[in-house]
Amino acid sequence: MDGPRQDATLDEEEDMVIIYNRVPKTASTSFTNIAYDLCAKNKYHVLHINTTKNNPVMSLQDQVRFVKNITSWKEMKPGFYHGHVSYLDFAKFGVKKKPIYINVIRDPIERLVSYYYFLRFGDDYRPGLRRRKQGDKKTFDECVAEGGSDCAPEKLWLQIPFFCGHSSECWNVGSRWAMDQAKYNLVNEYFLVGVTEELEDFIMLLEAALPRFFRGATELYRTGKKSHLRKTTEKKLPTKQTIAKLQQSDIWKMENEFYEFALEQFQFIRAHAVREKDGDLYILAQNFFYEKIYPKSN
Repeated sequence: MDGPRQDATLDEEEDMVIIYNRVPKTASTSFTNIAYDLCAKNKYHVLHINTTKNNPVMSLQDQVRFVKNITSWKEMKPGFYHGHVSYLDFAKFGVKKKPIYINVIRDPIERLVSYYYFLRFGDDYRPGLRRRKQGDKKTFDECVAEGGSDCAPEKLWLQIPFFCGHSSECWNVGSRWAMDQAKYNLVNEYFLVGVTEELEDFIMLLEAALPRFFRGATELYRTGKKSHLRKTTEKKLPTKQTIAKLQQSDIWKMENEFYEFALEQFQFIRAHAVREKDGDLYILAQNFFYEKIYPKSN
């Protein structure tokens, strides 16, 4: 008992942690429900990161607590953590093994329209829950025409800061530095970033690459599509004039540039991972092997 404590070490697959720092109104609930449906069968834990008032920026002391929880809470490994939290760089805290980040983003105007109506009418996931703007019948088109605050271009600034992280500049609306940092993080710190418009392909790639968590996810998504898709109630598509007005904004141009960047990266990864036959996508088998192995064993 007086000697050094021997901590039980987990093998690499069991020591895995995935963080899905979900952006609001990007089909995040639909995807998370699949993780919940699979956790018992695939033997991992799912934990929701519930921040006060859905604040995506953690205090410095909470960052330390969060990093410590994620890395040392062995009873919750393998673990799938999800919540509306901006990217946090675990390397800054001196951890030896960083978690795997994944995410999904959406066309910025479509995301804002969905969020606008969600605040007023809710969705079919929890239809009885009273929403913050319930009773406000103003359409998104009317809001834009009147210059309302809930549909202002500044409200588009969300996906970039979520990927940029916890630096103050990330949350300065329209910051070019923030967009560049978000792009850097997307390519270098995220295992895979999908798009709402191609969610099934995102799930298929995750199942192929991380079967420890996502074995069976594609079939579950296809067969249980209605139960997994969450739809905002009373959503009215904006007119071309409304879209054109928002697209004049520099903020939209930056958020859209980031979205197009993410889409191109996702499609590049998909093109190298699947083949198409008769309109269906199939995951490629292993395409490398080892040879000329020396010295020869006896």
